Amino acid sequence: MISIQTIKRIKSLQQKKFREEEHCFVAETPKIVEEILNSSAYSVETVYGLKAWIDANWKRFARHTLEEVSPKELERISGLQTPNQVLAVVKKNDSLLDLGTIFSDMCLMLDDIRDPGNLGTILRIADWFGIKHVVCSNESVEYTNPKCIQASMGSFLRVSVYYGDLAQFLSDKKTDTPIYGTFMEGESIYQTELNPKACIVIGNEAHGISKPLEPLITKKIHIPSFSNEKNHAESLNASVATAILCSEFKRR
Repeated sequence: MISIQTIKRIKSLQQKKFREEEHCFVAETPKIVEEILNSSAYSVETVYGLKAWIDANWKRFARHTLEEVSPKELERISGLQTPNQVLAVVKKNDSLLDLGTIFSDMCLMLDDIRDPGNLGTILRIADWFGIKHVVCSNESVEYTNPKCIQASMGSFLRVSVYYGDLAQFLSDKKTDTPIYGTFMEGESIYQTELNPKACIVIGNEAHGISKPLEPLITKKIHIPSFSNEKNHAESLNASVATAILCSEFKRR
């Protein structure tokens, strides 16, 4: 049985303020928790699992602190609408920014991405296309947001995520890596030359790329619509646009 104090602490980690104070975050579902436990990227504080999960996994993860909880207790500490079998409290691991490494291959820069589902999906896309580095503006949602962790489906373990001033990062870069940005007036990605070793800037879901970053973009690109309807969709979801861009860059 877990204490009321422990339940309150775990529930508090659903909020950014307490994640920052505790330097911890919550991960749920067997797939994500087991990937974390099998990875050396993060240190796990405690794993809370139902009896069936503990019985099936204690030998594999005996070096970790495993605590059995009842379905009712798991429901109380879970952030999911339908709690699964296991929840882990994980210690945050802040990545240090190495501009040389980041700009040596394709990377993504996310300018004010606010939706945790979008960020998590973008991390999953980066993982799929072999992109190892994602740099987020300070205004972007944190990748340890529970909804982001769930949407990433474990990809946050294989993609390094950094936060900072994007304009400063781009100004400080000492390579000739091209900086591509998505704009409505940009050139079609299907007609322009694309360099696979590039930095792709993805703008905010509603407002696109911010004004301070515009002068630092070396190539404006656009995903054209092929709809014949007059009132077709105005734009694409940020994560959908990222997937299309990554696919086209890698295809070349």
